[in-house]
Amino acid sequence: MEILKGKKVADIINGETRERISSFEKKPVLVIVFVGDDSASRIYVKKKIEACKEVGIESVQVELPTDISEQDLLTEVETLNNDPSTDAILVQLPLPRHISERDVLNSITPKKDVECLCCSNFGRFSEYGETSVVVSPVTPMAVMKILDVYGIEIEGKNAVVVGNSNIVGKPVTMLLVDRGATVTVCHEKTRDIGIHTRWADILVVAVGKKHLIGEGMFKKSAVVIDVGINREDGKLFGDVDFEAAKKVVSAITPVPGGVGPVTVAMLMKNTVELFVNKQNK
Repeated sequence: MEILKGKKVADIINGETRERISSFEKKPVLVIVFVGDDSASRIYVKKKIEACKEVGIESVQVELPTDISEQDLLTEVETLNNDPSTDAILVQLPLPRHISERDVLNSITPKKDVECLCCSNFGRFSEYGETSVVVSPVTPMAVMKILDVYGIEIEGKNAVVVGNSNIVGKPVTMLLVDRGATVTVCHEKTRDIGIHTRWADILVVAVGKKHLIGEGMFKKSAVVIDVGINREDGKLFGDVDFEAAKKVVSAITPVPGGVGPVTVAMLMKNTVELFVNKQNK
């Protein structure tokens, strides 16, 4: 069984990004908007800031209180939209319950939407594919990059995606279909997920539920991409029971150290893409 380590893939992406930035006269600027004080989110923000420093991107963190009103947050985003020094905007999720994530994400101007989450960008991506937008959703693209770097064939394969969120499930489904896979999508209404996962040549799981996929739910020699991150007693667990999977599958991403580093690397790449697109206009 092969462990699909994210660092190998992230190093390739970051190397290319760093080389591109070295030829620029100024650094691209990524602004990260962080609302509240969620400990897990703070860790993710820290990793993104560290990644920016590593590749040569200037990061700016805008911290806002948990009780900020939605209107005030929208005003902050609009200020960044109009700021010529800002090349890319990321709003760290989740947001406090009283704020509509959809409204906030849609308020980001498409030309600075680094995660391709506003309706304009996501709609174009959904309709016409990754070549129709300046940047594509980061985690789905990370999944595809892992498959490509490790030489995993997609065309003609049976793929099962567990999870149908706009952030991972839906876009990764579209990408797999575009690459010639036959894709089944499972979600919270699916009655027996195992019926579907047991026929998957490629299994992508992105739900956020510890060890949702376990013993007896894998096809022999399947490739498993575990996107889930679950914290319990200070430890990280995936949506897939790694110990159960490794007895059967041919390859799997670990948690931590799998999809996460590649997602951050794709974020750095997207920041550069937005910067270049801005310079060319």
